[in-house]
Amino acid sequence: MSPGTAVQYPELAGYGLAGHTDSPRDVVAEARLAEEIGLGSLFLSERFNVKDAGVMAGAVAGVTERLGIATAATNHVTRHPLVTATMATTAHRMSQGRYALGLGRGFDVLFDLMGLPRITGAQMEDAIGIYRRLWRGESVVGHEGPAGSYPYLHQDSTFDERIPVLMMAIGDRSLELAGRVADGVVLHTFLTDEALARMVRVVRDSAERAGRDPASVRVWSVLATIEDSIDEQARLRKLVGRLATYLQGYGAVLVRANGWDPEVLRRFREDPFVTGYAGAFDAVGTPDDLQQLADRLLPAEWLAASATGSAQQCAARIQDQLDAGADSVVLHGATPTELRPVVEAWAPLRAAGLDALPANPGWMS
Repeated sequence: MSPGTAVQYPELAGYGLAGHTDSPRDVVAEARLAEEIGLGSLFLSERFNVKDAGVMAGAVAGVTERLGIATAATNHVTRHPLVTATMATTAHRMSQGRYALGLGRGFDVLFDLMGLPRITGAQMEDAIGIYRRLWRGESVVGHEGPAGSYPYLHQDSTFDERIPVLMMAIGDRSLELAGRVADGVVLHTFLTDEALARMVRVVRDSAERAGRDPASVRVWSVLATIEDSIDEQARLRKLVGRLATYLQGYGAVLVRANGWDPEVLRRFREDPFVTGYAGAFDAVGTPDDLQQLADRLLPAEWLAASATGSAQQCAARIQDQLDAGADSVVLHGATPTELRPVVEAWAPLRAAGLDALPANPGWMS
C-alpha cells in the first residue's frame, strides 16, 4: 500500500522516537511509515537531549500530508509563553492544521535541579489562557498571574488560530483541570481498564461542571503495545523495563490510580536490587535484570495493563480501551514498523463511526 492510498485510522496514534534515542532523524522515516500504515497521529515526547518538541514537530509536518501531530508533552515553564505560542503557531501552519500542543506537569525534582518553578494546575491554566489569547491575535498587557508577570505579549493582530491544547493527566486534580480547560487529555500507560473508565468519568464530569460539552474533550488512552513478533529482549525492555522505570520515578501515583497494593510497591522500591540499580531499567536493564524483576517483584496483573500477544490479541485490547470510554488510543512504546501487524489486525474490528474523528489529535470534530 502506497502512502498516497493508505487508509487512515484517526482513532490510533503511535509515538515518534519511542523511548531513548541518539538519532532524532529517525523520526522522519517513522512519520512516513506511520502515515503509510494508516496511523492517525504521531505523538512526540520531549526530552532534554536530542528530542526538542518544536524541531520534531516541524520535521514530521514537513514529510507528511495527513498525519496528526501532537507534542506530548512539553512543560510551560521551560519556554517563555511567547516562544511556546510561536512554536505552536509555526507547527500549526506548517502542518496545515494538524498540530496539537500537549502540556504536562513534569517532575518536581527535575525542575528543582534546573532552577525552574514547580508546576501547579493554576500555572497551567493561566499559561493556556495566555496562549489562546495570543492565538486569537490579542495583546496580553500587564499580565500578573500564576504563570508569571508579563508587561506586553503579542504575536500578530491578524491571527485567529484554532490550535488545540492537550493535557497529560493521571491524578484526579489534573484530570479535573483537563476536563475544565483542555481540548483533549492524554492518560498514562499501564492503566487497568477499570482505572481508565474512572478517569474518563472524572474528565467528563469536570467538563460538564464547567459548562462544556463533555463529549467535546478528546480522551486518549495510552496502551503499552508489545506484539509477539518483537524480539524477546525488546519485549522485556518495553514491558517490564518500562513499568519498572515508572515505578522508580512516580510509582505511588500510578499505584494509587490503579488501586494496586502499595505494599507491593514498597517491596519493589526497597529491594536491594532496585535500590542499588544505576539508571532507568528501560534504558540500561539487561534481559537477565528485567526477567528478575518480572519473576520476583512485578505482579503479572500489573504487567497485564497493556497489549501483548498476537496482533489479533493486541487489536482486541484497543477495543477494550474504547469500550472503557476512551475516544482514541495511543499505541505506546513501539515503532510504526512494530505496529504494522497490529494496525492490520485492527482494520476488520473497528467501527465505521470512528472515521468521523479528525486527523488533529486535539479535536473531537
